[in-house]
Amino acid sequence: MPEADLGLLKKASPNKGVDRMRYLHTMVRVKDLDASLAFYTTLFGLEEIRRHENEKGRFTLVFLAARDDLDRARNEKAPCLELTYNWDTEDYSGGRNFGHLAYEVDDIYAICQKLMDNGVTINRPPRDGNMAFVRSPDGISIEILQKGSPLPPAEPWASMGNTGAW
Repeated sequence: MPEADLGLLKKASPNKGVDRMRYLHTMVRVKDLDASLAFYTTLFGLEEIRRHENEKGRFTLVFLAARDDLDRARNEKAPCLELTYNWDTEDYSGGRNFGHLAYEVDDIYAICQKLMDNGVTINRPPRDGNMAFVRSPDGISIEILQKGSPLPPAEPWASMGNTGAW
């Protein structure tokens, strides 16, 4: 968002295009899943609530929650810490081990339009009506997910390409 016009931001309505939003998870990439699980569960006290193995993508996702958040994490799938273990060797220098914040919204197109209207680059547009990525002014990647079923594909999103990294 460094290219955003801060004058426009001051004029933007804080709730327009963002009727409801819910924090979902923070994703962290890990190099040793067993060591990370031992740290977060045995030492830190979080509990594993679900796991997803993706053979095609060659990764494992493990979702953890604090004891006071277990019911919400199981029933609403939030708030969680997502450990992402990529099966292939990858160097996560320069903060790449921190992945992204994730929020669920009622209308992904409306929030992406609001962000774009205020100078925010949509790094991964919601072509599928389901998922988008943007970056904060500090470069933190933020995943935006459509609540419920994906919206039907719509322009300008359906034909918009990716920009940069997310």
